This record gives sequence, C-alpha cells and structure tokens, in this order.
Amino acid sequence: MNPHKREVIASMEDFVKDQLQLLKSVDDSWQPDDYLPDMTGEGWEDNIREFRTQAEALPDEVLVVLVGDMVTEEALPTYQTLLNSFEGVSDATGTDESAWAQWSRGWTAEENRHGDLLNKYLFLTGRVDMRTVEITIQYLIRNGFNPQAAQDPYKGFVYTSFQERATKISHSNVARLAQKAGDSHLKTICGLVAGDEARHEKAYTNFMKRIFELDPAGAILAFRDLMKHQIVMPAHLMTDGQDPSLFDHFSIFAQRLGVYTAGHYAEIIDHLVRQWQLESLCGLEGKAAEAQDYLCKLGPRYAKLAERNQRRQVENPPFEFSWIYNRTV
Repeated sequence: MNPHKREVIASMEDFVKDQLQLLKSVDDSWQPDDYLPDMTGEGWEDNIREFRTQAEALPDEVLVVLVGDMVTEEALPTYQTLLNSFEGVSDATGTDESAWAQWSRGWTAEENRHGDLLNKYLFLTGRVDMRTVEITIQYLIRNGFNPQAAQDPYKGFVYTSFQERATKISHSNVARLAQKAGDSHLKTICGLVAGDEARHEKAYTNFMKRIFELDPAGAILAFRDLMKHQIVMPAHLMTDGQDPSLFDHFSIFAQRLGVYTAGHYAEIIDHLVRQWQLESLCGLEGKAAEAQDYLCKLGPRYAKLAERNQRRQVENPPFEFSWIYNRTV
C-alpha cells in the first residue's frame, strides 16, 4: 500500500471509533435461540410440529436459495481473514484495542449469528439433507474467495459496502417469499439478518465516504478498479463435491425468484455513486476524472443490460440439488 493510503487509514481512527455505535452490545443483541422452538419445557413436541408445519409450505426453489444464502453466511472465517488482510486495519494480535480491530471483531461476532440461526432453522425443517449442506460449507471455506481487493483497504471497503447491501437485499427478499408462503418464523429470521446487514452496510459505506473526503482520487480509482473486475460474489467457489456449477445453478433461482438479480447489481452501483456523491466531486484530473465519468455512467449501463437480458430470458432446464435430496426444481 502506498504511504498516502496508509496515512489516510491511520488518520481515521477516531472516525472509526464513532462508527462502533453501529454495532450492538451483546446484551442488546438477538441470539439464535430467541427465534427457534423452545424445547426445554412441556409441549416442546408441539412447538417443533408447528414450526415444521409452517416450513412445509415453502417451495423447494425457495429452500434452494435459502440454503445458498446460509452457506454463504457460514463461510465467515474466510471473510474475517479477508478483512484482516487489508493493510492498516488488521487486528495484528487478535486482541488489539484499535478502533479498526474492535470493528473487525465486533462485525464478525454479529455476523456469526446469521449462519448459526439459518443453519438451525434448516435442520429443524427436516426438508434438507444437512450432511450435504455441511459438505458444501466445508468446501466453500476450504476453497476461499478472492474479491480482487489485493490487500487494499480502499478496494476492500468498496467491496464490503457493495456486498453488505447485496446481502441485505437477498435476505429481505427471502423474508418476502417466506411471508407469501405463510412461514412467519422464516420471515422473522430473514428480517433480523437483513436488519444487521443494513447496519453493517451503513458503517462500511461511511468508512468509504470518509476516504472519499480525504483522498478522492485514490478512492475513485479503487472503486473503478473493483468495478472493472466486477463484483465477485463471496460464494462463487461453492460446490457440494458433485455439481461443479452449483453456484451458477443457485444463482439462476435467486434471479428467477427476484431474490438477487442483475437489476439489483445495477441498483447497488447507482446507490453507491449517490452515497459517495461522485457526480459532484470536483478537482479530479487525468485517470481519476476518467474514472468518475466511467462510474457515473456504469449503473445505467448495467440496468439496460439487465432489462435486455430479462426480455431474452430463456427457460432453464430443471436441476437436481443434493441439498434437497436430489429433488428436481
């Protein structure tokens, strides 16, 4: 990382400390057990039966998308490793008291509940082959992923700003589908996860907004570089050991159900351009000015491509998913 970027990140310590308020205290946080059937007293069998009855109404294609979302959440060790790879923001000892280190550990602690709750929900439904799902999780953590940030915190925070919003959209839309199917438990669960993602998105967007104030040319070039590579989804190396195109097949259903689409990708670009006020940035020259023009036009370009692809959308053949006992959807 060049010395100027290092100085910018170091200068943000007090700013990041203020953003820690976007993390909730442990006492104020929900826990997975709060939203799962109570099995400690009399009537626990009835609680499980009612829970499963609601889950039976979920279409298989919604289950597939939910499993894919849960597997993505469960690969948290990879994401914490990535966050600690960004120069200037890492938790060098594992117990550093810097604001950056406190953010990293606090964010991870909140995120850890997401996969935990979704995993337990799916187990309790009895509709999912949990061993195959667990194999998928192990493969994904083992395979890792590369968001093309190259240890650059500027690129890293552009990526996390984008990805937290994408995850919020995805979970919110699964909550909508759960409500439509009559599963109030899943609606609540996905709503909780989406709420956490919204707070995390705000923090990462604020980090990057501050970087734009301190180093507009460096920030806009990082944004451009990441978008030139396109945003790589964190689970793109997902496999169950059987289907080498598992992520692509999962993504087809996410697109078909409106959970996460090419249109959402375009909307997120536009949202970040507005959040960081790229159109009103002044004084940029050379490559930075070219990057500004490129980024301000990028969202509408992707939106047109998404509309065109939607019109041309062809019917995909049915797929078997090992996650749901090789049922075809």
